[in-house]
Amino acid sequence: MSDDPQNTRERRSATASRLFDVRLVIGGLFAVYGLVVTVAGLSASDADLAKAEGININLWTGLGMLALAAFFLVWATVRPANRTKERP
Repeated sequence: MSDDPQNTRERRSATASRLFDVRLVIGGLFAVYGLVVTVAGLSASDADLAKAEGININLWTGLGMLALAAFFLVWATVRPANRTKERP
């Protein structure tokens, strides 16, 4: 039994669109950079905090980036890029 060539192409197209979904790329980059900035915020010195008037900017920015990364990654998981359409 061989697969229909059209069906095979549709499956390959769906796989390719999931692999190169821009939401995954953006979410991954925000996760990496957010982790780096969060670690920098956790190791901030008193001099760094004094420059920012007592606010740990790196920590809050890193946590915000991690939250945005989680949003993009969950969004890509919950709503895949290429849904197969029902044929009549």
